[in-house]
Amino acid sequence: MLEIKDVTKIYEVGEITTKALDKASLRFRPGEFVAILGPSGCGKTTMLNILGGLDRYTSGDLLINGKSTKEFKESDWDAYRNNSVGFVFQSYNLINHISILENVEMGMTLSGVSASERKEKAIEVLTQVGLGDQIHKRSSQLSGGQKQRAAIARALVNDPDVILADEPTGALDTKTSKEVMELIREISKEKLVIMVTHNHEIAELYATRLVSLRDGKVLEASEPDELHDEEDNYDAVKTSMSFLTALKLSFNNLKTKFGRTLLTAFAGSIGIIGVALVLAISNGFNGQLSTLETETLSTLPITISETPMFNFRGGPPGFRDNDDGSENLTSEFDPVYDSESEAHYNVIDQAYVDYINNINQDLVSSIQYNYGVSLLMMTKQNNVINTSDASNVNFSELSNNTSYIDGQYNLVAGVLPTDDKGVVIVVDQYNKIDGNILEFLGLDPNVAIDFSEVLGTEIVVANSDDITYTVEGMDIVQVVNDTTYLNGTVLTVTGVLKADPDGLETDTSGIFYHDNLELDYIDNNKDSDTCVVLRDTDTSSMNPDQTNALNMQKHAAGCMETPLLISIYPESFDEKGEIIDYLDAYNKDLSEDNQILYSDLAEMITSIMSTVIGSISVVLVAFAAISLVVSSIMIGIITYISVLERTKEIGILRSLGARKRDISRVFNAESFIVGLLAGLIGVITTLILSIPINIILERVIDMKNVASLRIDHGIYLVLISVALTFIAGLIPSSMAAKKDPVEALRHNE
Repeated sequence: MLEIKDVTKIYEVGEITTKALDKASLRFRPGEFVAILGPSGCGKTTMLNILGGLDRYTSGDLLINGKSTKEFKESDWDAYRNNSVGFVFQSYNLINHISILENVEMGMTLSGVSASERKEKAIEVLTQVGLGDQIHKRSSQLSGGQKQRAAIARALVNDPDVILADEPTGALDTKTSKEVMELIREISKEKLVIMVTHNHEIAELYATRLVSLRDGKVLEASEPDELHDEEDNYDAVKTSMSFLTALKLSFNNLKTKFGRTLLTAFAGSIGIIGVALVLAISNGFNGQLSTLETETLSTLPITISETPMFNFRGGPPGFRDNDDGSENLTSEFDPVYDSESEAHYNVIDQAYVDYINNINQDLVSSIQYNYGVSLLMMTKQNNVINTSDASNVNFSELSNNTSYIDGQYNLVAGVLPTDDKGVVIVVDQYNKIDGNILEFLGLDPNVAIDFSEVLGTEIVVANSDDITYTVEGMDIVQVVNDTTYLNGTVLTVTGVLKADPDGLETDTSGIFYHDNLELDYIDNNKDSDTCVVLRDTDTSSMNPDQTNALNMQKHAAGCMETPLLISIYPESFDEKGEIIDYLDAYNKDLSEDNQILYSDLAEMITSIMSTVIGSISVVLVAFAAISLVVSSIMIGIITYISVLERTKEIGILRSLGARKRDISRVFNAESFIVGLLAGLIGVITTLILSIPINIILERVIDMKNVASLRIDHGIYLVLISVALTFIAGLIPSSMAAKKDPVEALRHNE
């Protein structure tokens, strides 16, 4: 069943050549107990390793059941060692970090035997060799004789055809040696046992056949009783180690070096902690930004303005570059006028107003139309009429959206205007207001003025036809008289608003009127002489800028019944997207020049802030990632050290039939465990560090929960840690897989 034909084995170390076997030929049959004798260095162990498939012959052939092994692949040798051969070594070669039971199970694990079956069989064999009560102990807890019995059990458990014993009693006392040899002799009744020994007494006492070697040659060998040619019928089952088994092996090994493993994982987690903290703080700021969106920016309107919107294409805003986009390399001026600027004019006609009014009312809180009316306001003190123009006082339209007002202001005196006859005074968060406004209202800004003192003050809006104009120097001055005052619309100051410190209007102040006032003014002035003149102005020779300027004058005089500006207030931030879709739908089939463009201030603010936060986060993550890569390299070095420490284990696994990829898988599994542990430590440490960071940031910048690591980010970081350490361990694991099994078994001997 087993035969070597003219086998020669030559070792080459540098320029030194050693012939370990020299055309050795032997045949073996089942049921033999063959003892190979000879002095040290005669080639006994080399022959045993070749017979067991651990080492390769230089020339000649090894036949297994009549099948030549010359064409054997690496996987064939692995399968042969696992299925057909059981090794018993002088130094036992048990894996120290797993139990005796798991040591014995290992060969069956590689054969793909189920967990329950291999456990049952391993216990049975251990009981057979007298270790039934020691199955959960590790090798360090056993005597030398018990270790050798465990090694024999491991060799037997896969029911191999051949048992190869290399000096099985070399490390045992006389009594224990006798017990072990009696056990091996019992085994030889059913299997071929080939033992290497230099002890002639033991060989002659127990072996049924003796073979003498010297200088790699077979000097003397008795022939087996029955010899016959065997058919080529050898076919071994391929071996395979599952990743779960590799994980278990690596986990048990790491447990024996728990302190070092923990320190390694913690060092590997430093990069994860850095990246995780950056992501946590970035996520926290994005959360604050979301809160700002929902609580503050959600009240900001989407605005549609008739005034020109410029396209920015680099260089001075609004002006064209060369037609082909190239740089002008001449030294000559290229004059450009405003009318040549790339401007887009929104034409807001009644059809578009109707389209806006038909929007789903569930999406909007309110829609406000600003008609661009320029109102001349008047007050009268001691029969003297003061105008807003002369007092350098401007008026603005108050938002008709109560949510916006509630979010941006606090009512500190009086009430909000309920119709077009009311106005409010707005002060900034520090109660500051332009002194000209107080003087216009007839108050002395040099003395303390309570908010309540302005309530009830009357302001009159002049009609356009009641205003005359004079030229004073370089200025055109609006002139009013008592008739202008008497014919005007009377407004009353109803309240005082103060800018909310947490709002966006913290610096806003002035006089604000009800949004219906402009409609009332247009009704009173659209047929005025001023509007007639403006409507009859010939625009055929005007450029777009001039036409737009005339249009603005019509709006200012109250001649236009279409709005200059439309403000759409979403019901909430969630509905804004649907409003945008509705506005975009209007432009779908229109040319670019005829489209109506809009501005979304809230989106602009959040986009800028998100971009800034994102850019800073990317830079910080990049810096933190450097430590992540460095720590991964360090883990790769630690894995290489583990390869050196577990070299003997590599040899043991290969002797049991483990493939190169199985060895690689063992160390990849170790990298996987360390990477997983590093990732978990990094994420958990980040969560712990987030607590004091949030406390400090809340005190410094008055923001809660700034450091907040998202669950998915934590999961991704753990996966990244595993991936990086796995990659870092690929080279060491590949080196482990390439180790020669014979050399690995001799490690530390």
